[in-house]
Amino acid sequence: MKIYPVILSGGAGTRLWPLSRAALPKQLLPLVSDQTMLQETVARVAGWPDMAPPLIVCGNEHRFLVAEQMRESKVAPLGILLESVGRNTAPAVAAAALYLQAIDPEAVMLVLPADHVITDAAAFQRAVQSAVELVREGALATFGVVPTGPETGYGYIRRGEANGAGYRVDRFVEKPDRATAEAFLAEGSYYWNSGMFLFQAGRYLSELASFQPEMAAAAERAVSLAYRDMDFCRLDEAAFSACPSDSIDYAVMEHTRHAVVIPADIGWSDVGSWSALWEVSPRDEAGNSQRGDVYLDGVSNSLVRADSRIVALIGVQDLVVVETADAVLVAHKDQVQRVKQIVDHLKTSERTEHLYHTRVYRPWGSYEGIDHGERFQVKRITVNPGGKLSLQMHHHRAEHWVVVSGTARVTCGETVTLLSENQSTYIPIGMNHRLENPGKLPLHLIEVQSGSYLGEDDIVRFEDVYQRA
Repeated sequence: MKIYPVILSGGAGTRLWPLSRAALPKQLLPLVSDQTMLQETVARVAGWPDMAPPLIVCGNEHRFLVAEQMRESKVAPLGILLESVGRNTAPAVAAAALYLQAIDPEAVMLVLPADHVITDAAAFQRAVQSAVELVREGALATFGVVPTGPETGYGYIRRGEANGAGYRVDRFVEKPDRATAEAFLAEGSYYWNSGMFLFQAGRYLSELASFQPEMAAAAERAVSLAYRDMDFCRLDEAAFSACPSDSIDYAVMEHTRHAVVIPADIGWSDVGSWSALWEVSPRDEAGNSQRGDVYLDGVSNSLVRADSRIVALIGVQDLVVVETADAVLVAHKDQVQRVKQIVDHLKTSERTEHLYHTRVYRPWGSYEGIDHGERFQVKRITVNPGGKLSLQMHHHRAEHWVVVSGTARVTCGETVTLLSENQSTYIPIGMNHRLENPGKLPLHLIEVQSGSYLGEDDIVRFEDVYQRA
């Protein structure tokens, strides 16, 4: 029986601001190791017996980042399904199930969020293998993490009677208060709800059709009308947008008579906050987790990350300090759940620090704002080997390009020019232009924009190899 890992790579990870942002969420960041969380999730199931390549479900805006991270990992995914909008986990898994059934009518799905940490991969593999026989018999298995404390940030699963290697699910419980969580631990029949599942694609779809027929029908339309877009499979936008939004737990698992829970003592965390990341990160003898250019003196039990400059702490404890190029977070470890309030404030204030970093990734490379003022803006642009920006035009700004290193092929109107290090060019307002890297090394250049409006939406694209709108 072949198992197909389905990796859900949606979500914004707002509780890990300022590092996690809408354009670069936590699953696409290296939080615990040098690999991103998505890459770690893919590596965790690589090489298992009867394990197929992963099927990844992600938002349209993250498609090129996901594809690039798979290329870096030397993993060729079975497919990358694109959601036009987020509709929670139940529709995403339904679309994946329908996609897999067209490949293998007997497909078994191992559903994994892309942003979890599992420190004991061997124990996780054993837990999955122990669930296989129950799944053969038609069970929908979820993995209940053996709790290590009265955690109030997780939902819980109460086990019922024994059933093979697991237990029938008695009930799902919402995130409890402290006293209730302590009572759950004392009773001993509760597990943390991991949000990971193993079931036959056909069984999941039949249960979904029974309990959520509108959702099942919308997912089927979205897949039947899906179309190829480069290396991606784009779910039909209208059908998927019309799909009701709900989680697997609410849509199926709380209603089905076939739900089982498999105990899993696997060193699991959903890394849902900075304090959770501190708990799963390597720490020094004083209990500090540090990354980047950090100086600590008399500091204990703190998490400190520096992205762009030195960060120094003296004589403090139990803090979270996270520095990026455009934002700094300082919080007590006991208060990090309130980070979401900062993100809400940024949204209502119509700011952009919850959306983008100063470095913005594009399918051809990246750009980074390094200075701006009235009627001017300066960016550092990197174009990957073979990368090609769209043929475009701006109504309100002119651009000056200076090549720092590499080779640039510049189209400006009807003229095509090759530029090398220390050479420059000028793009007037209203002129069709394109930048390419024909070389084998990254192209680095400085762009100086000047004009009455410098917003990123002042782009008219005439031709784009990445097929962006």
